[in-house]
Amino acid sequence: MQNTTHSSTNSATATFDHEHNPRPARYDVVIIGGGAAGTACASSLLKRTKQLSIAIVEPSDHHYYQPGWTLVGAGVFTQAQTIHKMADSLPKKVTWIKAEATAIDPYQHLVTLNNNERLVYQTLVVCPGLCLNWQGIKGLPEALGQQGITSNYHLDFAPYTWQQVKSLSKGKAIFTQPAMPIKCAGAPQKAVYLSCDYWRQQQCLDQIDVEFHIAGAALFGVAAFVPALQRYIERYGIDLTYNSNLVEVDVSTKTAYFSQQAADSEQTEIIAKSFDFLHAVPPQQAPAFIRNSPLSNATGWVDVDPLTLRHNQFDDIFSLGDVTSTSNAKTAAAIRKQAPVVAENLLAFLKGHSLTAYYDGYGACPLTVERGKVILAEFGYDGKLLPTLPLNPTIARRSYWQLKTHGLPFLYWDVLLKGHEWLAQPKHRTEEAHPKHQAQAASSNSANKQHP
Repeated sequence: MQNTTHSSTNSATATFDHEHNPRPARYDVVIIGGGAAGTACASSLLKRTKQLSIAIVEPSDHHYYQPGWTLVGAGVFTQAQTIHKMADSLPKKVTWIKAEATAIDPYQHLVTLNNNERLVYQTLVVCPGLCLNWQGIKGLPEALGQQGITSNYHLDFAPYTWQQVKSLSKGKAIFTQPAMPIKCAGAPQKAVYLSCDYWRQQQCLDQIDVEFHIAGAALFGVAAFVPALQRYIERYGIDLTYNSNLVEVDVSTKTAYFSQQAADSEQTEIIAKSFDFLHAVPPQQAPAFIRNSPLSNATGWVDVDPLTLRHNQFDDIFSLGDVTSTSNAKTAAAIRKQAPVVAENLLAFLKGHSLTAYYDGYGACPLTVERGKVILAEFGYDGKLLPTLPLNPTIARRSYWQLKTHGLPFLYWDVLLKGHEWLAQPKHRTEEAHPKHQAQAASSNSANKQHP
């Protein structure tokens, strides 16, 4: 997309030239990140007031529906179904600054861009997402897309996943899941289940040795869903290994190396595994400009109060989405509940009012346990079940497959990104409700615990 100013029907795109713009541009609200979190937050703000000057800093030309990539890897969606133009996704009445944020100075209220321009903010919303550390697994970056090595976490390779699943009729298939936190922590096992179900339908599953290596110690972070998922592990004959972390891939010999911890000791050893198919998920972390800033906690995530989503040190900074220190699942469903909270609390801050809107940790993971059935896991802080419908949430249902493949994409593009807060209106604190969340607030300020 060209760096031009669009008509009133689209977001304005701003470009900067140092000679002609010696002073930093000033905005009431600067939002770093134009993905689901930034777009939804901007839309929620604009639903409440049209009086703010809002800038969104986002370098990408396209907006991606990442929850659909698992379905691309299963041949259910095409790549094109998960891509919209960024200009068509951002809300009207915001200024799109097509650049990348490289530094934040919270003391001077400044954001520095990769073109060396600076923005001055009255309030800042930090939601650049997280980074996939492909280099964290030796040999993986150059191996992807060949010799059966793939990942649904990269849209370029999700179609290759489906190609390889279809072509495999015997041999060994290995799936991996890195240490938490990661985005959509159910996605690694969704790939396992959908692949196995296809092989079962093709009557070749008994000819394929399927291994699932999890770096952590649990199949899923919310205990209520583990028995149902374990039954699918057994149904598909999956060899499940805990405390097993992929550290290296040798494409020439089709060998994966895992760092494994013995159950009865803290010592680790490197185990080599040959494979015919490898679905690898990289370790994940906050962007470097966040990790190296005063905004981060000890583990690199933006240090926010888990209820108000305001920074614990800088009152004019808020954060939501994958980059926060909160212990909820890093999913689009979480953003749906976070965006209205940030919008209301940011406006309350600007008015000098107390922050009463709070986030309960809601997140959701539609677990595609087979083609045509989904377990809809909805939960909040501390693993509290928060089902939207009065149904047993641990049962796989065909209706939830329809929701996953048809309903949720619509809700994403036409509800979440547009600021329509259907079933997502913020809760407000009372003196009675607030104390029960204090333990969560304290734990969130330390290292992130494993979440689903």
